[in-house]
Amino acid sequence: MTTHTIIVGVTGSIAAFKAADVVSHLARRGHEVVVVMTESAQKFVGPITFETLSHQKVVTSLFDLEYATFPRHTALADRAELLLVAPATANILAKFAHGIADDALSTLAISVRCPILAAPAMNPHMWRNRVVRANVARCKEFGIKFLDPVKGPLACGIVEEGRLAVPDDIVEAAEAELRRMRRARN
Repeated sequence: MTTHTIIVGVTGSIAAFKAADVVSHLARRGHEVVVVMTESAQKFVGPITFETLSHQKVVTSLFDLEYATFPRHTALADRAELLLVAPATANILAKFAHGIADDALSTLAISVRCPILAAPAMNPHMWRNRVVRANVARCKEFGIKFLDPVKGPLACGIVEEGRLAVPDDIVEAAEAELRRMRRARN
């Protein structure tokens, strides 16, 4: 198997704990996985979890980007072959849709030249909100691919669409995107 450099963006959702499983699977498959966490994500899962699973320093701030020479915020972006955002909150999707770069993850998103795959997770009222739907549509226009949330039990106690896709499905979607890129280059 060919290994790839994958940035996994983790945002502030109760589903952030599932990103640990995604990172673990990708790392065990031989990929170099660098995790970039938003401040809100760190309220749900600590960086040390991802450092242990990825064997890489976790980026938690724009000022943590010490991967290469100046400018640091683009050095990691230059190495990335895929930016996978799981879970992707309404907040990060709005930033992506409007080019807002105010943290490490949103700055990387406007710096990468690789594909972006987003796996949203949020309350179904948020997922169906017309502003969120417009932001998703705009992200798709920019070429961001989506693995939509699935129906299941949510933290708010209801069973509806909004749950993060199953980690195995996220890993498969990420690797399928990498295979598609490889075929396109050949």
